[in-house]
Amino acid sequence: MSDNLRGAVLMALAMAGFALEDMFIKLLADALPVGQILFMLGLGGSVAFATIALRKGQAIYSPALLSRAVLLRNLAEMVGTVGFVLGFVLASLATASAILQAAPLFVTLGAVAFLGEKVGWRRWSAIIIGFFGVLLIVRPGLSGFEPASLFAVVGVLGLAGRDLATRVVPRSISSYQISAWAFAMMLPSGLFLMGVMGEAPVMPDLKQTAAILAALGIGVLAYYAIVAAMRVGELSFVTPFRYTRMLFALVIAILVFGERPDALTLIGAAIIVAAGLFTLWREKQAA
Repeated sequence: MSDNLRGAVLMALAMAGFALEDMFIKLLADALPVGQILFMLGLGGSVAFATIALRKGQAIYSPALLSRAVLLRNLAEMVGTVGFVLGFVLASLATASAILQAAPLFVTLGAVAFLGEKVGWRRWSAIIIGFFGVLLIVRPGLSGFEPASLFAVVGVLGLAGRDLATRVVPRSISSYQISAWAFAMMLPSGLFLMGVMGEAPVMPDLKQTAAILAALGIGVLAYYAIVAAMRVGELSFVTPFRYTRMLFALVIAILVFGERPDALTLIGAAIIVAAGLFTLWREKQAA
């Protein structure tokens, strides 16, 4: 198996893992406060990646972790996590996952605005068309509008900001250190949600504990797989396989939650994916 093919398989497995993690969170949200779920996942994930970093001889804390890029990345991680999780818990998983596919377009837009990257008229057209796809899914002011879907839009903005900040994080900071702190950001996010929503912690039963452990294990493995995918294959070949998350999320939404995405949602998702793939292709051509 070539490096590119291994990277593509790892990326697809990571996307399947994230979709399964979302499924467990949405199932758990019927019985446990969302903030508590995030707190427990953040605690477990940060301990897991901190342990990996220590085993590789990497420090959990260094002055570089207080750089502006890292602090901005952590803040964006909090916004993105809270927004996206609330989006698929309060709205439909299919809708939130479709909106999530617009993240690469927001990253391209942010790279122009904040990193000084040059974008030609073709990629500008793809960004505008992709945003049109988001509007088809959200449908503000129309009968099919789900107000909770706006949380997913906020989540996408946060996650795009996280990816932008990652581009300028000091190279002395490893992927495992970044991952440990990314999960650690779920701790204050969870506490914030519980405080805002006025929810008290609930002791999970055996079944819920098993679901939490499953979500945690799958989430950590998916995070590990996406890091490995980016290191094994060429970015231009591996990155498009991020869009397989939409497929996995649709299957789970239909089979597990009985959701029936309407035609506009599916068309909007297809437009976003097509615009994102075109943007990636043009970035490769420009490079």
